[in-house]
Amino acid sequence: MNLIPLTNESQLTAIVNYSETVVLFKHSTRCSISNMAWKMFQQEWNNAETPVYCLDLLNYRSVSNAIASQFQIEHQSPQVLVIKNGICVYHATHQAIDAAIVQAALQN
Repeated sequence: MNLIPLTNESQLTAIVNYSETVVLFKHSTRCSISNMAWKMFQQEWNNAETPVYCLDLLNYRSVSNAIASQFQIEHQSPQVLVIKNGICVYHATHQAIDAAIVQAALQN
């Protein structure tokens, strides 16, 4: 997994301006549901090329708020978004997070 910590809004700006596809995973480190979803996602993910940005919501809430504003998607935790050419083309939350579905969204 090409895992990158998402820690500031300038990274989000770069993601929006990036011409390739990336995955954002919003994760609350104190939430058991979020921990379970993150672990399952990591176990099932088999794409070493696509960058996966992981946001620790407890430490970087302002970045989460910026994501919600930028993509007009209500904040949830856990939440996964697929960003392609600066547009959110797929998102899911909680038990609907499935690495295989996210990988399929990368192909569309």
